[in-house]
Formats: sequence, structure tokens, C-alpha cells
Amino acid sequence: MKNKFKIIFAGGLIGIFGAVLVFVGNPVNMGICVACFYRDITGALGLHRASVVQYLRPEIMGFVLGAFIIAKLKKEFKPRGGSSPLIRFFFGFFLIVGALVFLGCPLRMILRLANGDLNAVVGLAGYITGIIIGIRFLKIGFTIGRSVNQPKIAGYSMPIISIVLLIFLFIAPSFIFFSESGPGSYTAPIIWSLAAGLLIGGTLQRTRLCTAGGFRDIILIKDFHLMWGLIGIFIFSLIGNLILNPDNFMIGFSGQPIAHSEHIWNFLGMVLVGLTAVLLGGCPLRQTILAAEGDTDAVITIFGFIAGSAFVHNFGLAASPKGVPQNGKIAVVIGIIVVLGIAFMVAKENQRKRKLSKEAKGGKVSV
Repeated sequence: MKNKFKIIFAGGLIGIFGAVLVFVGNPVNMGICVACFYRDITGALGLHRASVVQYLRPEIMGFVLGAFIIAKLKKEFKPRGGSSPLIRFFFGFFLIVGALVFLGCPLRMILRLANGDLNAVVGLAGYITGIIIGIRFLKIGFTIGRSVNQPKIAGYSMPIISIVLLIFLFIAPSFIFFSESGPGSYTAPIIWSLAAGLLIGGTLQRTRLCTAGGFRDIILIKDFHLMWGLIGIFIFSLIGNLILNPDNFMIGFSGQPIAHSEHIWNFLGMVLVGLTAVLLGGCPLRQTILAAEGDTDAVITIFGFIAGSAFVHNFGLAASPKGVPQNGKIAVVIGIIVVLGIAFMVAKENQRKRKLSKEAKGGKVSV
């Protein structure tokens, strides 16, 4: 019961802050979106040219620093990595492609649903489908290897990057770009965003909450622990929206802020997100917390998010409230094919290695 309360509290904290950050200035229907926030940071650094989505979102830096501080205090900061970095990079890249076609990460999907956006139901169906496909690959042997100890400086990379980005945010040098219109121009006060990020990051470091993990654990091992956290996000965000943002709350498919109703692509975009999240071992939020704990594999995945964000906007792949461009549709299909192909080849290679290992030991083989 104690563990259930802790995970519900963690989810509730995210849900409440999702509503609060909208109330104090973040985009409607997007109080917190990890994928969108990395996209905005990418734009602020000048890596894409979409002027309406450029801002150094302090929530991300807060997630990292909050989790880092707690990990250090609890002696859980462990620099490690080296587990198929190139595959992780490409999976992170394609995860963002799917998220920006859907217009949101899995966390924003839940927050959108809590604001009455029924397009998120379609996205949820796609996300679960992608997770189920990913689990099938886990069952036939997919794994991208074990992490090994890394130099301490490598483990500190994401906290250091976060501090540098915060300095840029406060001093606003000329080489940093800030949106003057569009979603990137809607920002909560820095102190609110940073405080929310720090509290959420610290809480998630202790609870290991992950949107992909919640569904994966139910399907794979019938464990509902993480799902209670996701339920907490939804319920507390719903309550927060009804109290703080009643004028923005609207149940339906059409007219939802920063969303579209091309259901096939909402579905397929989140299939790609769910598939890659399971194969990576965590959703974008979980990858951020892992990076703060010294996991350089998660840092490489985040670099994939940034590269994907730049590519999506520089080559016209990103969806908008008007719908999904042709390039975005093609990219999602290519992404699904490429990720499935990589997963299949890695699984078969792992099966072959296990077969050879058993033969060397003189045991019977069953593949």
C-alpha cells in the first residue's frame, strides 16, 4: 500500500504541475511535453529554423538536476554506458519523428486526454500497439547489450549540459533563439518551470515512473505498480484542469489546441513511439531521468531526440493543427520499417549467439 501511494503521488505531482504550468503560461494542452520541450531547446540552439518552436525549456533542465541531486544524495549516481550507442541514437531519432507527427510524447498524450482531447485516445491505442510489438521482440531475444562502467566525467555530461543551458536561458546570448509567436512563445515564469522540473525530477528518480514501463509491465509480467502512477497523472491533471483551466477543457476531437485529427497518423506515430520506447527501455521522460543518474546510453538517446527534432523541422516532417504533411507520413512509415528491421536483426543475432554458446557447453538448443 505504501508503494502504491508513493507511485500515485509521483504521478499526481506530474499531473498537477501539468495543469499549473498551463495556468501560469505554458501552451494550452501542453503543460509538460518532453518531446516538444526537447524540440523547443533544439530550435533555441539554432539547430532547426521553425521560429515558432524555439525556447530553452527550463522544465527539462529541472528534470535532470532534480534527479541528479537525489541520485547523488541516495548514492545511486552511477556512470555507465556503452550499450549499442548507435542503435540507441537511431531509436531516439525515430521516436521523436513519431512523437512530432502525433504532436506530443506519451506524457503529453495522457495530459491531452485529461484535457478532453479524444485524439489522444487514438494515440494511446497506437502507443499500446507499439509496446505490444516491442514486447514480442523482447521475448524472441532482442536486447542491445549490457552497460559497463564509464568515467565519472561522462556520467556528469547531462547535468553539466543542463547547467550550461540554464545559464544561456538567463543571460540570453545572441546565438540563442526565442520564439516571438506560436507555442514556443507561451512560457511559464522560469522559476515556476524550474521548480516544477526539480520536484518532478527528484520524485521520478525515486519512483522510476515510466509511461512505456507501465503498459509493458502489465502485459509482460502482470505488474500494475507503474500503471498506478500513470493513473495518478491522468486523475490529478483532470482535476487540475477543471479547477485551473476550465475555459480550456473541451471534450472532443476537433478544435483541440496543438493537435490534429488525422487518426491514422496519430495512431501510427504513437506505434513508432511505443515500439522504440520499449526497445530503448524507457519513454522520453524515463530516458531523461536515467541520463541524470549517469547513464550515458540515455544521453546518446537524448542526442537522438535532438537530431530527430532538427531533422523533422528542417525537412518539413512535423505535424501541425492543420494535419500531417506528406513528408511526415513517409517518415513514420520508414521509421517503423527501419526500427522493426533493426530489432529483428538484433534478435536473430542474439539467438545465434545463444545457440553457439549452448553448443559450446554441450547442451541442447531450442530456438
